[in-house]
Amino acid sequence: MRQPRILITGFSVFPGAPVNPTEHLIHALRSNPADLADLGELRTEILPVEYAAVPAILERLGADFAPDIAIHFGLSAKATGFTLERLARNEIARGKPDNAGVEPPATSIVNGAAHLPSTLPLQDIASELASAGLPVAWSDDAGGYLCNYLFYLSRSPSLPGFAPPVSGFVHVPPAKSAEPDNPHALALEDLVRGATTITRTTARAWASPVLA
Repeated sequence: MRQPRILITGFSVFPGAPVNPTEHLIHALRSNPADLADLGELRTEILPVEYAAVPAILERLGADFAPDIAIHFGLSAKATGFTLERLARNEIARGKPDNAGVEPPATSIVNGAAHLPSTLPLQDIASELASAGLPVAWSDDAGGYLCNYLFYLSRSPSLPGFAPPVSGFVHVPPAKSAEPDNPHALALEDLVRGATTITRTTARAWASPVLA
């Protein structure tokens, strides 16, 4: 059986977040590619926090890489640990301009279902993170900004060529280096350890008879 093609994404900084730990996560994964090389072909991507750019990047990744698994990470100031998002909502909130100054009206993302579920093996991920001593939380609301936007597009059949059967979103707390007094902030090494655990657990599930 072939190994999966795995896409892992993070975001750049954005208004109100001068440090985005998911950007540093992607740099860390790129600097040590051997840590996940045994799982399959790996692609990492730092996405701009821009509504207009994200769909085109996903379409390019679909055409160039065709991931079997897409694991998306984003920052949430409210996160208390690795927050496993269960549902993507087909909604953009008002009042949150992106890095290009674009503030879309409150609207649906695309014509489609109101909600789409994550297809990551969330319960297995939660168990493995807890076993590793890492904080875990659950959420049914990925927000109304670029995180939810990406999550919904990744799960939607609306983008030509980008259709990973296993896809989902994980919010993480702020970086310990940026918010040392935040009790929920994560050190980079713990963020990398958690992302590695999530990726390994997902790849293992993909190879199982249920997801293969």
